[in-house]
Order: sequence, then structure tokens, then C-alpha cells
Amino acid sequence: GTYTLHFQQEVPPTPGQDEKQPMVIPVAVGLIGPNGNEVVPTKVLEITEKRQSFRVRGLGARPVPSLLRDFSAPVILKRESSPEERAFLLAHDTDQFNRWEAGRALAKEVLTAMVTDKKPPLGLYLDALSTMVRDDSLDPAFRALAMGLPGQDDMAQTLADAGLTPDPDAIWEASETLRQEIAEHLQDSLPRLSAEMVVDAPYAPDHAQSGKRSLALSLLRLTTRLDGGAAAERLFDSADNMTLSLGALGCLLDGEKGEAALAAFEDRWRDDALVMDKWFAMQVAHARPEKAADVAERLTLHPAFTMANPNRFRAVFGALAMHPAGFHVKDGAGYRLLADWIIRLDPKNPQIAARMCSAFETWGRYDADRQGMMRDQLARIARTPGLSRDTGEMVGRILGD
Repeated sequence: GTYTLHFQQEVPPTPGQDEKQPMVIPVAVGLIGPNGNEVVPTKVLEITEKRQSFRVRGLGARPVPSLLRDFSAPVILKRESSPEERAFLLAHDTDQFNRWEAGRALAKEVLTAMVTDKKPPLGLYLDALSTMVRDDSLDPAFRALAMGLPGQDDMAQTLADAGLTPDPDAIWEASETLRQEIAEHLQDSLPRLSAEMVVDAPYAPDHAQSGKRSLALSLLRLTTRLDGGAAAERLFDSADNMTLSLGALGCLLDGEKGEAALAAFEDRWRDDALVMDKWFAMQVAHARPEKAADVAERLTLHPAFTMANPNRFRAVFGALAMHPAGFHVKDGAGYRLLADWIIRLDPKNPQIAARMCSAFETWGRYDADRQGMMRDQLARIARTPGLSRDTGEMVGRILGD
């Protein structure tokens, strides 16, 4: 049979050039057969016209196209593809960029459906993800990357782009539910995969070892959802490097079983400022949404917290701002706390205070209640007597004044 690919390019106008000529766009393409094998290996198609078609003859069955392999051109590719096709590419594509892209798009589709109470293509995603994770021919670092779900802020923007009002609570809950589903789906494979990622050799910061550590921690996050943190506790006690130690601590914090590990970590690293910045940040980043603001406020009472140290301030409040469900908690506690500390910091470090105001930048995409609370806090900052020019300009820009 014959398979035809149709391309159409759009070059948006630029100042002084309303009509743009077609560009030369190299599109690397491969075709994958129904059994998952490549029937046409990567071939670069040169698109030089506004509309152009390419035919491939002699095929035994309809293939799935893998387009723009290795991101062969800096363009935005718009193509309607089904969940089934994305799942197939996640499971079988030999191009890692497209494999990751297909998985990410499908994960967004699943999460969007879960948030909006529609039926998600969950089985397709879980089966394809499992195939990818179990593929021992793939680089562990890639498998770890491809296992990751889209971030909550990324999902909020995706929903906003679709004309929906993002609900930070619903996004967090959907993400947690999906991670639990993934853990249960991979349950039988987790022990074997985890054992294969153990590094027996002395620590080395090379690609092979770091890739294994990345995948080991991705698997540990799933295992922790099933074993109550037993494996994470063992790893924390035996870890001989910072990556595994912090990763195990994060897993324990996710399961709300990190108190002993936090104390042990602090005892060991209290004199290393950069490591302690991570200790502060992790507690906020891994807090449940309803507790995130309280955790951040409690950490400001710690003897090692000082806003005279910009890194320490960012460790606590940057982590809060980057915890969407925690920062946007319904009662506005996250907004109030951050505004309080921006006002305190401004006389001492106006540059960092102004930069922290950017946490409020996306106020316009949320519901009316959250919009109102964020605007109130921005207005409160703006009314502060003696407010620095840096912070005043940033607040004015965010409010559109």
C-alpha cells in the first residue's frame, strides 16, 4: 500500500513583512508498523512550499508516523493524533524525543479528563508507560524522565489554554491518583527494576551511574506508595551520596513519615549552608497542600532561617510559590504569608522581594475568589509605606496598572 504525508506551513507576519515566503523546513520522519518495528527508518523530508505531500509505497499495513524526530526543526507541529496513536509511540517509538513527547501529551490528556470528570484513556497510558519503563534497552535516565508527569503549573496553563479555569486542588488530586494508578500497575515489576538500578561500584558522577540513580528514585517514589516507606527508610539509612539521600527523604516526606529522617539529615548537614537550603525547600515542596503555608511559616521560626540570606529565603518561599496547590490553597493562607514576607524583605533586599512577587503573575487564570485574594495581597504590598521602586514596579506590572 501507499502512505501519504501532507504538510502545510504557516509563517506568521513580522513587522514590515505581512506576507512571508515559505521557509525550508527539514522534517525527520520515521514510520512504525503495527508490530512496533520501524518499517521506514528516519528520513529527512525537506519542506520548501506552503503545501507539500510525500508518498511512501510498498507498505504492508498502515503505519504510525513519527514526525519531527530529534526536534529536527524549530517549529510548532500541529497534528491531530488519537490517544491510541500516542500510546503506541510512547511504547514503541525508536526516537526518544518523540517517545517523550507522545507520553507527555497523553499524560496531559489523561489528567485533563480526570480534572474535568471525563473518562480518561487511562488503560492506554498505563500499558504504554509500563512497556516503556520495562524496556531494558532504553537508557535509565530517559526512562526516569519519561515516567515524570507534567507539573501542576504546566497542567494549569494547559487547562487555561483550553479555555478552562484551572482548579489547583483538582489538579493535585488527579496527579496523586494517577501516580497511585501507575504504582499499582507496575507493582509486579518494581522489585526487579529497582534491583537492576542498584549501583555497587563506588560513587561516580558519570552518566551511567546518574541515570541509574534517577530511575531508582523514580521507582522508589512509586514503591513508597505501596510499602508505606519501608524501602525509602532503608535507602535513607544506607545512602552514600546526596542524590539518594535527598531522594529517599523526599519519598518519606511525601508519605508524611519524614520526621526522623529530617532530624538525622539536619544533624549531619547543619553546617553546610547549601545542603540546608535543600532541607528547608524540601519540607515545603513535599507538604500536603493544606499544610504547605503552615510548614513554610514554621520554618521561618527555625534558628537557621534568616532573610538576610537570599538563598535561604528563596528555599522556603520559592518552594511555596512553586507548590501550586499549596500556594493557591482555598483560604488564601499562601498568598497572605508570601505577601507578609515580601513586605518584610523589601527594605533589606528589594531585588529578591520584587522577584518573589512574580508568584502572583498568573492570578488572572484562576477563579474569581482566588483572583480577588491575590489582587488584595498585591494591593497590600503596593500600599506599603516606603516600598522600593523595584517591588512597586513589579506589582504595578502584574496588576496592569
